[in-house]
Amino acid sequence: MSNKEVELTMHKSVEAAKRNFNTIRTGRANTALLDRINVEYYGAETPLKSLATLSTPDSQTIAIQPFDLSSLSLIEKAISISDLGFTPNNDGKVIRINVPPLTEERRKEFCKIASKYAEEGKVSLRNTRRDAIEKIKRSEKAGEISEDQSRDEQEKVQKLTDKFIVEIEKHLSDKEADILKV
Repeated sequence: MSNKEVELTMHKSVEAAKRNFNTIRTGRANTALLDRINVEYYGAETPLKSLATLSTPDSQTIAIQPFDLSSLSLIEKAISISDLGFTPNNDGKVIRINVPPLTEERRKEFCKIASKYAEEGKVSLRNTRRDAIEKIKRSEKAGEISEDQSRDEQEKVQKLTDKFIVEIEKHLSDKEADILKV
């Protein structure tokens, strides 16, 4: 693995952690909360955003307007059985979800979930680091690079890992501040 490949893989891990953070509720409505919802549509699991227009008419409401009105009840069912805890309201054309303000206890729970996502991102970074360092050590053993080159490459990989871990920590602290803000 070249340093560019390692950096690209680590960048993807950070992006995945950021996407996970976006699915966590804060106090206001956000269409990203519904990113993980899939709807059973004509026998196939289909992402909600492929079936409907999602919008936030105000800070406490998410509106979902299906492209195909026959999918309205399927979308409503998928939202109801999700772990988001929302109750969708259907007027025959549009589904509205009222996003209630978070309680202090719920905010702390969401902070724990955010920490879990950050830890998953860091584990992914560490796995990438481990794979890169193993490859460097194999190259050294095979005589392709010297011991000094090996040590330099391992240091570069460690510095990259540290840089991306700091980035995940920053995103985590931003998300926690967002969750705890009333």
